[in-house]
Amino acid sequence: MSNDAIEKMSCEDKIPLLGLSAEEISALIPDAPSYTSRQIRSFCTDGKSIDEMTSVSKKMRAELAERFVANPVEIYRVFASSDGSKKYLFRLTDGNLIEGVYMPHDYGNTVCVSTQIGCRMNCAFCASGLDGLVRNLTWQEILGQVTAVNRNEGGTAAKRAVTNIVLMGSGEPFDNYDNVMRFLDEVNAKDGLNVSERNISLSTSGLADKMRMFADSGKKITLSVSLHAPFDEMRSKLMPVNRKFRIADVVSAARYYFEKTGRRVIFEYTLIAGENDSDACAERLAELTAGFPAHINLIRLNEVKERGMKRPDAKAAERFLAKLTDYGVSATLRRSFGADIEGACGQLRRRVLSENNAAGTADSNGTGGEQ
Repeated sequence: MSNDAIEKMSCEDKIPLLGLSAEEISALIPDAPSYTSRQIRSFCTDGKSIDEMTSVSKKMRAELAERFVANPVEIYRVFASSDGSKKYLFRLTDGNLIEGVYMPHDYGNTVCVSTQIGCRMNCAFCASGLDGLVRNLTWQEILGQVTAVNRNEGGTAAKRAVTNIVLMGSGEPFDNYDNVMRFLDEVNAKDGLNVSERNISLSTSGLADKMRMFADSGKKITLSVSLHAPFDEMRSKLMPVNRKFRIADVVSAARYYFEKTGRRVIFEYTLIAGENDSDACAERLAELTAGFPAHINLIRLNEVKERGMKRPDAKAAERFLAKLTDYGVSATLRRSFGADIEGACGQLRRRVLSENNAAGTADSNGTGGEQ
């Protein structure tokens, strides 16, 4: 067995401390004073490693390092875009790779995180589903992405560099419902990163049953629904999930979410040239979202070569937006981030895995070591 494989196995066996309460840490380390458990939690929330927990004795740090890892997510590579965004490639303790995007704005800095490795929704325009679902991320692996980026961008728990979170990376969040719910609890914790629910958005492909369950949960984050087509036949072609949850079911669940939470629902609509950008699509989209506070977020497709779909030009996107506006719809054309660094979900991970495999550096999970 190679040294890399041995290292991966040893890391995989270690228990992550990130996000655990002081009481949970105390239960794992019964010999530690209660104040030490609180210190460990604070260090982990700031994104520090066990070696950096300087107020903990050197002996205890050595003991901790044998059994635990502070964050189950480490930054593997960072790719900077000319638009100011950064694509983060993370490595997990089992060797798998996942992606996230850091997007600076005038009003704050947003990090987009993944909730699964791969995805089983298999949307026709997305790279995440090309290889299917590998596995769900744990709540600590979701939290670990935010913590790692916040630390890398110069932030702490008390003074965060990351102000907003969107669960719009690889995976369907509601297909990993329990882990996403625990993540939301932890990232909102007063003694954690303390990110307000109003600064968190979650994007779903339209799992209507889970949307209703989430509406009943008491959470009041921004719900973004990936619609992408206003007609069932068209949407089923683009999004196989529509064969189970039809557009009427999805819109009804979105209305229910608004009724329960008072939060306006966002409908994400990726414009694909010659597919869903006709005047008829704009008219039907306006009809579907009428009658309750909703907003349509138009996005020009980030092209994925394996999918063969085309990004409309800027003028075509503006025409579609103008048509919606004429119908009295609240809509905007979202600024695209990371086009020059393969910003679309799943693209970068697939390329790096391919490069690592070609170079002969992949381990048994198909992920590569540091380069």
